[in-house]
Amino acid sequence: MHLSWPGGPLHGTAQLPASKSEANRALILQALAGGGTVGNLSDAHDTQLMRRLLAAAPGTDVLDAEDAGTVMRFLTAYLAVTNWHGRLVGTARMQQRPIGVLVEALRQAGAGIKYLNNEGYPPLELAGFTASKETEAPTELAVRGDISSQYISALLMVGPRLPGGLRLRLTGHVGSRPYINMTVALMQLFGADCSAEDATLTVRPGHYQPTDYTVESDWSAASYWYSLVALAPAGSEITLSGLRRESLQGDQAIVEMMTHFGVETTFRPDGIHLKQQPPAPQAEVLTLDFTDCPDLAQTVAVVAAALNRPVDMTGLESLRIKETDRIAALQAELAKFGGDLREVSAGCFRAESVGFAVNNQSVATYHDHRMAMAFAPLALRGPLNIESPTVVKKSYPQFWNELAKSGFVINEAD
Repeated sequence: MHLSWPGGPLHGTAQLPASKSEANRALILQALAGGGTVGNLSDAHDTQLMRRLLAAAPGTDVLDAEDAGTVMRFLTAYLAVTNWHGRLVGTARMQQRPIGVLVEALRQAGAGIKYLNNEGYPPLELAGFTASKETEAPTELAVRGDISSQYISALLMVGPRLPGGLRLRLTGHVGSRPYINMTVALMQLFGADCSAEDATLTVRPGHYQPTDYTVESDWSAASYWYSLVALAPAGSEITLSGLRRESLQGDQAIVEMMTHFGVETTFRPDGIHLKQQPPAPQAEVLTLDFTDCPDLAQTVAVVAAALNRPVDMTGLESLRIKETDRIAALQAELAKFGGDLREVSAGCFRAESVGFAVNNQSVATYHDHRMAMAFAPLALRGPLNIESPTVVKKSYPQFWNELAKSGFVINEAD
């Protein structure tokens, strides 16, 4: 796909997909509750896949989570406690993404799960759930706090189904805390008795209640519009609907982060308004921590390099096991423009550039929706090509249409 910008400031209103983080949790909770409605579900592939597999599970013995990490992890726990028998499979990339921590915890709770190929990785064979005995004592599990929050959320959501409930202790540093808090808040909305105290999460046995819930728009998707406003000509602004000041999503951190790149946010009753402002003078190198919002890292790295605003980025550990190795992918693609992402100390990566220029380069997307959307805003600085642009269907299927509506010239690349 060839992208270019005709010139002038960026103006208008853009539509966002609903949060797939909220939606996929709400769909699991709705299934466990046996009723209720989940409103504002997006057409994002991961959300529709979760919905489809939950509906199909009672009548099939093979379910394909494809390349969706949230779907694979949440379904593993859900299918285990609902006594499902069958195989849960995924793409070749999914078979490289670890799931051993979750499987081992579920086995301790009573799930029968086997690995079909490599130990610790999908595909899986599930053989039902056998509680050791009826007891009032909760199932006690300990998992590392720095693993993917999806493992932790998967265990929490099935906690009420375990005899005696669940007491989950997180060891070491706890990452992605907002996603854990989101899970707890949604569980409580669906009637669960659960609490989070420091590193101990307690879920009491019981039943979820059918509940109606409307999903908020996606702050991760909004981050690309922040990038667009930051990189656009002076005077640019955009309005985004469906976002809340009081949000469950950790990626709302983009509001504060983008002040360093000259984007001002005004909250309105129906969403937010973004306006480009001259960035305030900053220290030589800005430091930002992505521990709680790793999905923002690609967006910020690209903007920092394009604006030559050096940023030291920490909390990127989980990027190695996403749809691709996102650190390696960023390094390879930024280099095409004169950008750089290098490790300057243990776990700290600096994004910066020397002679950054956009001139018809082709960006590889590595089967990763966020690579496509993080690099697309560079078209405001010059023409470029995006390889395999359909990857955006995973989370924001209408992304290219929304760019076209805002004035981008989009053609099929030669």
